[in-house]
Amino acid sequence: FTFVCRRANMSARVYSKTAKSPRRPFEKERLDAELKLLGEYGLKNKREVWRVNLQVAKMRKAARELLTLDEHDPKRIFEGAALLRRLHNYGILPENQNQLDYVLGLTVNNLLERRLQTLVFKLGFAKSIHQARVFIRQRHIRVGKQLVDIPSFMVRVENQNLIDFAHTSPFGGGRPGRVARKRANKNKGDDDDM
Repeated sequence: FTFVCRRANMSARVYSKTAKSPRRPFEKERLDAELKLLGEYGLKNKREVWRVNLQVAKMRKAARELLTLDEHDPKRIFEGAALLRRLHNYGILPENQNQLDYVLGLTVNNLLERRLQTLVFKLGFAKSIHQARVFIRQRHIRVGKQLVDIPSFMVRVENQNLIDFAHTSPFGGGRPGRVARKRANKNKGDDDDM
């Protein structure tokens, strides 16, 4: 793909959409289901649901196309194994489900359960799913040595035990927060007066 830029600062990249809005905008059952997901997983807006919907649709489409091929087809063997390996690594599919048929049964919930936001709440670092999102955005959470501030970060199975508070966070033994420092100074000032 070649593209002549009129101005030097124009990007020549081609972007594809990450989310697909629904065909029927006012379907009551879908609207209710989306709202339930927003509340259950503490999502910011409907686009986050649509984005995960598109990811699931792409995975299922890939599996469907591979299932049409012959069982001994090298493309099916190679790409099928790669797809299943990816899903197992991220914990989207359990290890015992290692056939392409199981990919067709994937739901949005399978992916949403593997988000960093959900895991921070489930592992007890936050009191609510909403507090988990705030902690992540305010850079209190790390995965291994990497500080992660993206709530939709997909956590691999091997990294799930490495989720913890960041070293720089007041919750993880770092410097106290602004309000705590202010209170400490105030209390120190009160002690000096006596």
